[in-house]
Amino acid sequence: MIILFWILLFFVFYAYLGYALLLGGLIKLGFRQKELASDPSEWTTVALIVPCFNEGDFIHQKIKNSLELDYPKNQLELIFISDGSSDQTPEIIKQYPELIAMHEDARRGKAAAMNRSVGATNAEILIFCDANTDLNTLAIKNIVRHYQNEKVGAVAGMKTIKQNDAEGASGAGEGIYWKYESTLKKWDSAFYTVVGAAGELMSYRRNLYEPLPEDTILDDFMQSMAVCEKGYRVVYEPEAKAAEWASANVEEELKRKIRIAAGGWQSVFRLKKAGNPFFDFRLWFQYMSHRVMRWSLGPISFFLLVPVTTYLYLIKTPGFDFFFWAMIVVYAMILVGRILNDRKTPIKIFWVPYYFFVMNYAVIMGFGRFIRGNQSSLWERAKRAS
Repeated sequence: MIILFWILLFFVFYAYLGYALLLGGLIKLGFRQKELASDPSEWTTVALIVPCFNEGDFIHQKIKNSLELDYPKNQLELIFISDGSSDQTPEIIKQYPELIAMHEDARRGKAAAMNRSVGATNAEILIFCDANTDLNTLAIKNIVRHYQNEKVGAVAGMKTIKQNDAEGASGAGEGIYWKYESTLKKWDSAFYTVVGAAGELMSYRRNLYEPLPEDTILDDFMQSMAVCEKGYRVVYEPEAKAAEWASANVEEELKRKIRIAAGGWQSVFRLKKAGNPFFDFRLWFQYMSHRVMRWSLGPISFFLLVPVTTYLYLIKTPGFDFFFWAMIVVYAMILVGRILNDRKTPIKIFWVPYYFFVMNYAVIMGFGRFIRGNQSSLWERAKRAS
């Protein structure tokens, strides 16, 4: 039982901190890629594709933000696709002649909308971003410059969380999580490749875009991993930023996380090459460490540590008084974080362990949905803070 305890503790440590420390150390030792990004002599054609579903409250702001992007207008197409929307989103989009408006009443999911929108353009670079995000003015140029390197098949932007003084546990936790995740993506890219990118801002070479099955839950993750499985790198560009508000509360964030976790489990069973160490060892090492551990052994070990640690304490195993009471302190902090959830308070330290707990709980719930096959690929828009 003692051996099991140390194995479980190692899995939790490695999944959430150990891999980052190892990766950072490898980069400092010189195990890193040479970046060849530079402004091209002539900017290539780009399609900025924005899937929208019932975004009537925010779509004017998104369109305004898109029209202000710094990129040659004759080389940029703005495609807004609103399939399935039942509010005023399609009508608002049609008010802007600068846009290519696409809409059909049938709602078949984001992957289907993405596949349909790609068929409407001949642009060499496809850039996807969410309708509830604001991009910085130079985002497209900062992405496109990486495609000077023929080994680069996709470029991921940086997701940032807008925050305000009244935010609760969701905003604080999500903000801290994405700062950590952004650092890890930066190191992933420097070492070899990003393993799965966020759909808030993601781009691909057109000839590498692969139409996905319509039941795909994590279209952004699967599309970027398909690029890796073709032998190309996915690089990270922190100066291409997509800013969005955090989920309105932890309950809304939990819905998102459960869906993501179910999609993660689906992806693990579909990505055969990435899961094969003999195909590309560096890709396998990063994929298993950054993704598979987070979607499997890390969360499972986190919860199994509770009964294992308690048992070792109750049978008076030497040295386990410390681990038991440390566990009690951690769960007390989680409880306090839950009590303070969504309250305006300067005591925000308790929100971090609570958010961490919610993330791990979501993975277990997501696995249940995946096994039962009842996680829809249709995207459910989470309520956002503002």
